[in-house]
Amino acid sequence: MADGFAALGASAPYAVTEADRAAIAAAISEDEIVELALTLGNIPAPSGKELEVANYVYDWMAREGFSPRKVGATPERPNIIGAHGGKGVGKNLLFTAHLDTEAPTWNPDLDAYKYSPATMANPEWEKCWLEDGKLYGYPIANDRGPMSCFLIAAKALKKAGYELAGKMYLTACPGEIGPEPIEEHRGVAYMGKDIGAHYLFHHGGVAPDYAIAAEGCDFGLTWVGCGYAVFRFQVWGEGVFTPLLEHPKTAAAHPNPIYKIGQLTEAIHAWSGMWAEQSRYESAGGVALPKSQIASIRGGIPFAFGAGTELVNLYLEVGLNPRQRVADIQHSLEAMVREAGLGPIDIEPVVVRHGFEADAREVAPLVGAVNDATQLALGHPVQRAAPVYSSMWRDHNVFNMQRIPAITTGFKRWRPTPKDLVDSALVYALTALAVCGRAESGGEPARAASAVYPDNPFGNEE
Repeated sequence: MADGFAALGASAPYAVTEADRAAIAAAISEDEIVELALTLGNIPAPSGKELEVANYVYDWMAREGFSPRKVGATPERPNIIGAHGGKGVGKNLLFTAHLDTEAPTWNPDLDAYKYSPATMANPEWEKCWLEDGKLYGYPIANDRGPMSCFLIAAKALKKAGYELAGKMYLTACPGEIGPEPIEEHRGVAYMGKDIGAHYLFHHGGVAPDYAIAAEGCDFGLTWVGCGYAVFRFQVWGEGVFTPLLEHPKTAAAHPNPIYKIGQLTEAIHAWSGMWAEQSRYESAGGVALPKSQIASIRGGIPFAFGAGTELVNLYLEVGLNPRQRVADIQHSLEAMVREAGLGPIDIEPVVVRHGFEADAREVAPLVGAVNDATQLALGHPVQRAAPVYSSMWRDHNVFNMQRIPAITTGFKRWRPTPKDLVDSALVYALTALAVCGRAESGGEPARAASAVYPDNPFGNEE
């Protein structure tokens, strides 16, 4: 993209300059940002157990003068909300990152059915370290590294003497990864997204004009986000006392529904390929490639054997692009079962979360701000993020759902370097300045955001 976003109509609300870049960059310490990322990353916080790291973020914000608050559905899983600026008339920009990290359940009776011993022994689940110039550990990659970057960005703005006209909200949320209440695993203890950014938006006392989900995007950005649904297939059959069983000629004729699973999984596999082809979605903001796969199968009771089982449940996870609805999948799966001649199978969604995308014209000023910041910090325009980053759920979905133009953007996702963290903090700080403006300006923008936004503002990048 030769001329950047300014030439394409994606203008930031306020101009940022080389002098701003130099002043803010001088206020960012590489040692400090690495230490913060490692400290946050080494506090274990699987979904459901975010309190210790939430308290650390709260205390850090308090020490740095960002007036934090705790707002949570339960005291054990709070959202942490701080702020910088709000001293004039300007736009408000909310940064969010999640406190939880993907991990096993750490319940050995459950994990033994999903993970190998070698996978369970991987230290990167809950430990982070710097080695050979790269940062290791899942918590830094997802998502306390990006969280550290916007925290240090706010500190650098403050240290460099930049009081913002609009507010820069700093938020850290539980439950972005999950879990989801399903079957007997129900109640608040199994809630994820509902008590994180969703709860923060509705009960956190925030009023953002724009939002950024700070996540690894290899320094690209996207305003597209996918949703997902989990469908339960209930396959019914007949329990027959084993000594009375007459061995059928084919598995399909067996009364035990477990024997029908092979046919069902073959049909699902073919359907998943078709769904992926039909669901590809591209807009100016990103490319979504929703996928699907079987998450789990449950049937019978191992210790109560003797007559097989009458019921098998199969759980299928299906991605949705921003234009698809859960009923689209429901009808398609029902047709698949009919066409495969699989007999009576009950299908119903047990989890539903639609995907969303920002309106291109409304998000344009934020995109322009990130582009200006990227140009100053990295020396090149921002690019559209790779499809993987617009093919998953991230919490920019929450804000786009609520008509708050939102993107996701951040540093190198895998094995970031200390320089990547510093560069990302600088991009975030310059973006905040370009969106919120300096209080000394009286809230008057250096230039107005363009009302015109092209269909493809990212050009023809690969």
